[in-house]
Amino acid sequence: MVLSWQDAFDILSTQSTTQQTNMPLSLYDTSVPAFIHGLTSLSHILTIAEEYAAESFITEAEIMESRLAPDMHPFQFQIWTVCNTAKNALVRVTGMDELPVADDQTTFHTMQARIKATIGILEGVKRESFDGAEGKEVTMTVAKQAKKFTGLSYLTTFAIPNFYFHIMVAYSILRMTGVPIGKGDYLAGGQK
Repeated sequence: MVLSWQDAFDILSTQSTTQQTNMPLSLYDTSVPAFIHGLTSLSHILTIAEEYAAESFITEAEIMESRLAPDMHPFQFQIWTVCNTAKNALVRVTGMDELPVADDQTTFHTMQARIKATIGILEGVKRESFDGAEGKEVTMTVAKQAKKFTGLSYLTTFAIPNFYFHIMVAYSILRMTGVPIGKGDYLAGGQK
């Protein structure tokens, strides 16, 4: 059953009224819970996609190679990038050790394991590791060009938007292939 946006709204509003609000917002608060929430929803829609592939005309391999446009990366790349963005944000902002993971997962099962491992990394990071990181210089190299950010600007203008972009592309690819998911699955899928 597709989770309606009204159901998602109910789930999310219940969660937001039970969370503590008596402390200042930190970089940890703006990133780690959001990454965990997004990965949990991504895992949920992946489960629905796997069930759909088992019952329909489209195969798992076809879904993994599906893309929205010929010049865009396939579904599997979207999952890798969501996980890498969350993981690398921790490395860049907190200075924790690099966590290399090969981008070679090509099945629903291995994608789920990758998502679960990324959530585990996020759950293991300590809030204090973000202390003072707002102004920390973060350098990221893209297309052989080094770009400099502060910890705050890196998270709010690149990492978090990039994370959600690739979740939304993955969602859109699944919808395009016929997977019966809806807005509620994107917003609160897998949440309790």
